[in-house]
Amino acid sequence: MPAMLSAPPFRHAHDREIFRLAVPTFFALIAEPLFLLTDSAVVGTLGTTALGGLGVAGQILTTFAAVCIFLAYGTTAAVARKYGAGDLAGGLRHGIDGLWLAALIGIAAILAGWPLAPWLIDLLGASPEVAAPALIYLRISLLSTPALLIIMAGTGVLRGLQDATTPLAVAVASYIGNAALCITLVLGLGMGIGGSAWATVIAQTVGALVYVVVAARAARRNRVSLAPTLAGLHSAASAGFALFLRTVSMRVVALVTTAVAARLGDDEVAAHQVAYHMWSLLVFAMDAIAIAGQSIIGRYLGAGDVPGTRAATRRMVEWGVLVGLAFTMAVFAVLPWAAAPFTSDPRVAGLIMSVLVVVALMQPLSGVVMVLDGILMGAGDQRYLAWASLWTMLVFVPCALLVLWTTPDGSDFGLVGLWLAFTGWIVARGVTLGTRARGGAWLVVGATRP
Repeated sequence: MPAMLSAPPFRHAHDREIFRLAVPTFFALIAEPLFLLTDSAVVGTLGTTALGGLGVAGQILTTFAAVCIFLAYGTTAAVARKYGAGDLAGGLRHGIDGLWLAALIGIAAILAGWPLAPWLIDLLGASPEVAAPALIYLRISLLSTPALLIIMAGTGVLRGLQDATTPLAVAVASYIGNAALCITLVLGLGMGIGGSAWATVIAQTVGALVYVVVAARAARRNRVSLAPTLAGLHSAASAGFALFLRTVSMRVVALVTTAVAARLGDDEVAAHQVAYHMWSLLVFAMDAIAIAGQSIIGRYLGAGDVPGTRAATRRMVEWGVLVGLAFTMAVFAVLPWAAAPFTSDPRVAGLIMSVLVVVALMQPLSGVVMVLDGILMGAGDQRYLAWASLWTMLVFVPCALLVLWTTPDGSDFGLVGLWLAFTGWIVARGVTLGTRARGGAWLVVGATRP
């Protein structure tokens, strides 16, 4: 067979490994933005102010979930390293403590978030008309934060153990339940935007209970105590601190983007909400390869296999580019009808379509960025990720504010300009992550990373 038609043998092995983890992770990941897209479609029937309120409240909730993502990502990397080194009980011990930490953080979020909710909404620049439904949605949804964080931690444990099937089953069941409840409570029972929030609370609570049961059974099989340990809680919190800083920087970018869109106008923030969640849907889909990378890279480094780590990294980057190109074509294919499920307002629909052109063009680079982020996270290179995210955020913020200051009132270009600045941030992330991946400082082997 000609050489050009035959890929190196290791590539076939890595493709199987990547697909085994990435395919179920892909379907599990897209369930999360589908939660919000379903909410957007249903709440959009209530009017532009309700849709804008969902966008503002959703951005706050997404920010909270994102800064706590270390509960999933940090756990995946740590458990995968121990799994690669043959220490299954040690991996489960780390996971159980992570579940307890998730529950404690979730309870604290409810206690702090309820009184701060009006201030958080005002901070994003919502108009009085948008602020009212945003407050309703935010306060109800806060009740689901312990369940949300338990789902994150439980997902991290199972992915670290190379199990992507169980998270898929839980995510699909939660999405179907959330969609059915949202339609019933909002449209059937007339509960308004509050019905959408209650649907999410119920769906996430049931999902969290499933993870608790699965983790408890695994712990008992391996004779791991279900009680929390102070040392374990401290270790889980400390390991996630750099990831917390990384994610805070990234969420500042998302919050500034939403705040600028809100100050551009109600139509702009409503269109931005839809476009942002469609972008999130695509990014989460590409994140499937990144999360597979966390599991694979952590396991290879735990087993001390540096050549395997390099080969898997190269192959996953290639897949990131290919998936990004496929998403570019997919967005352009649906562009003429993309706004129809979310709004009947012609100006909002036009803004959505304009921004989606930018979203489509950034997809190949987004694929590379997501994959490299996951690979370095799987290697436990959190300190570098934190600093890289901080510096790219500092570059983005003045660019976004410049769009606000230079956009005339009523101009349709403001939102497009904002998304062009957002694309510049993606480019900056690609440069910092690519530079790191080409070096060797992140290739630290062993069951734990110092």
